[in-house]
Amino acid sequence: MNTIRSVCVYCGSSPGRDEIYIKAGHLLGRSIAKAGLRLVYGGGTKGIMGAVAEGALKAGGKVTGIIPRFLINKEASETALDRLDELLITDNMHERKHKMFEKSDAFVALPGGIGTVEEIVEIMTWGQLGHHRKPIVFANVKGFWDPMLALLDHMAAEGFIHTAQRVKPLVVDDPEAIVAAIMVAGSSVDAPTEGVQSVIDKM
Repeated sequence: MNTIRSVCVYCGSSPGRDEIYIKAGHLLGRSIAKAGLRLVYGGGTKGIMGAVAEGALKAGGKVTGIIPRFLINKEASETALDRLDELLITDNMHERKHKMFEKSDAFVALPGGIGTVEEIVEIMTWGQLGHHRKPIVFANVKGFWDPMLALLDHMAAEGFIHTAQRVKPLVVDDPEAIVAAIMVAGSSVDAPTEGVQSVIDKM
């Protein structure tokens, strides 16, 4: 039985320097919606973040935006946020990340900056600690994540990743192939574990 009902997408609130990144956001959002899955994302309406939401909404998908109050005017506009069928406003970034984790059955990192790296690495850390087995995907658009993947290999080779079997992120180059990869991964494990909340709360 497949346990994937929602997909969390981490990505930049900027468009990047190559239009392929925005296009990838649109394609991923659309494919999530067409698969009947809910998009969970950071609530921004600009950059790649906005493209993912736009792609999902135009395809008739359900979208949950989770954004801290202080970022609403920086990463979004209240008018644009009205289009989402679910909007959660948090007090801070920490609460936002917890909500995104709780509401998602899989995680995808599209191109982005420091915030995107921090979010996907935290999810990988929780997986390494055994708090969840939800699929994790690097959307390696135009080889964007190659340096990050090389760093992970280097860490493992140098003996700093001791439970790598718990964290095996999928690497998918084609945005339109991501949902299929997630569904396969989701059907190969039992229901994703929610983790030990008391432990997660301390992180």
